[in-house]
Amino acid sequence: MTTERRLPECWLTDMDGVLVHENHALPGAADFIARLIEHDRRFLVLTNNSIFTPRDLAARLAHSGLHVPEESIWTSALATADFLRSQLPGGSAYVIGEAGLTTALYEAGYTLTDTNPDYVVLGETRTHSFEAITRAIRLVQGGARFIATNPDVTSPSPEGPLPATGSVAAMIATATGAKPYFVGKPNPMMFRSAMNRIDARAESTVMIGDRMDTDVVAGIEAGLETILVLTGSTKASDVARYPYRPSRILDSIADVIELI
Repeated sequence: MTTERRLPECWLTDMDGVLVHENHALPGAADFIARLIEHDRRFLVLTNNSIFTPRDLAARLAHSGLHVPEESIWTSALATADFLRSQLPGGSAYVIGEAGLTTALYEAGYTLTDTNPDYVVLGETRTHSFEAITRAIRLVQGGARFIATNPDVTSPSPEGPLPATGSVAAMIATATGAKPYFVGKPNPMMFRSAMNRIDARAESTVMIGDRMDTDVVAGIEAGLETILVLTGSTKASDVARYPYRPSRILDSIADVIELI
C-alpha cells in the first residue's frame, strides 16, 4: 500500500542566486512567488544580508520585477534580534551595522549604546570604521558577549568581492580571543526562527538554496526537505564533494513551480 505524498505547506527560499542575480530576477522567480501567493502557501524569502530592512528589500525586489510582501522577508538581522530577545529581553548592544540591523534590534526592545553593553553585535556594513572596530574590541575585552549576524567573509559587488561580516568578525576575534556566535546561515537557528515566524513545521517545510555549504546543510540540520538550484554558486559537479545531499537538485526556480 502506498500513500500519496503531501505537498509542502511552507516554503523558505534564499534570495541571491535563487530568485535574483545582480538585481535582476532569474527566470521563473516571479511565477514562483505568484504561485505561492495563489495557493496561499506560507513562505519567507531569506537572506544573510543584514544591511537592509525588509521594507528596503521588498522595494529592491519590486524593482527587479518580484513582488514580495515585506512581511515575507526574513534577514539575518531579524533572526539576530529574535535570538537576543529570547536570550536577554530588554538588553543592550553596541552595534556595527546599518539600518537593517539597528532597526531590528530597536524593534526587539534593545537599547543601542557604546557604554557597558550586554552584547557587541556585528553585521554587514558598506563602510568599515577603524574607530568602531576598535571600540568593539575594547568592549568585548571588557566582558560584552560577541554576536555576529552571519559568517560570510565576502559579499559580491559589480567591481568584485567586498569584505563582509565574517572577515571583520575574524579581526575582532583575533584581537580579543573571543569567538562570535553567528546567528545567520549556516546556523539552522535562522531557519527555525523563520519557521516560528510563519508557524511552520519541519516535516512540511521546504528550503530552496543555491549553496551546499549554507542553504542545504542548514536545511538538513533543521530537518527540512532541501532543494538545490543551479543558478547560483554551486554547480552540479560540486555536489559530490560534500558528505550530504539535498533532497532534490533542479536547474532553476522555474523547475520548483510545479511542486507547489
